[in-house]
Amino acid sequence: MIALLRIIFLVPVVIFACLVGMLVCIFRPFNRNNTYAVAQILASMAPLFGVKLLDRVPKDLTDTPKVIVGNHQNTFDVVTISAAVRPGVVSIGKKSLKWVPFFGQLYWLSGNILIDRKNSTKAAGTINSTAEKMREDNLSIWMFPEGTRSIGRGLLPFKTGAFHTAIQANVPIIPIVMSSTDSFRLNRWNNGYAIIESLPMIDVSNATKSDVRELAKSTHEKMKQKISELDLEVAKLNSNK
Repeated sequence: MIALLRIIFLVPVVIFACLVGMLVCIFRPFNRNNTYAVAQILASMAPLFGVKLLDRVPKDLTDTPKVIVGNHQNTFDVVTISAAVRPGVVSIGKKSLKWVPFFGQLYWLSGNILIDRKNSTKAAGTINSTAEKMREDNLSIWMFPEGTRSIGRGLLPFKTGAFHTAIQANVPIIPIVMSSTDSFRLNRWNNGYAIIESLPMIDVSNATKSDVRELAKSTHEKMKQKISELDLEVAKLNSNK
């Protein structure tokens, strides 16, 4: 019943938020800060889903170009980990996202980069053009190296695209992780806390293509460890409610 009431109330709210975001983007299409503006609108709705967000990501994280890698859990990410998006950040997503009603058009107009994952040649070309765009426009790129939502399966193995991009652009990698949200439900008024935190910068200035897999593996281990730490902290916070 709670889920039904929430859906009835939130669907118009989310659609309205997307329309406001699209209006902003239409007046300044593909602006480098569109994604940041839209992300803040979406993250502001987290309390409507019963989520208390603790965002510990520095505000000046993207004053210079970075490749940000985050964990991708479920549809709650739209209003949770989006809070960690900073100015000058765009993301790379599936080309098919463009056709998702309202959100897809907003995602495209925000200046995010769409790739065809089924076409490896085009995807490889996108990495090269993305690296060039990062340098030219002082952009940071947010990527989910798992490639799909984990949906309660823990941190999935990483694909290497984000790490190739960082090496190609010669920019640092910043891992950003959020505590586990697999217990969050629409039919629960209070889903408790979610903590978002950034890890220390990973320098790739001396890395080559041959280092990509090891770089992905070590980053995965660091992020998995931090998620475990955040989950313990969240459990304590929720128990003290």
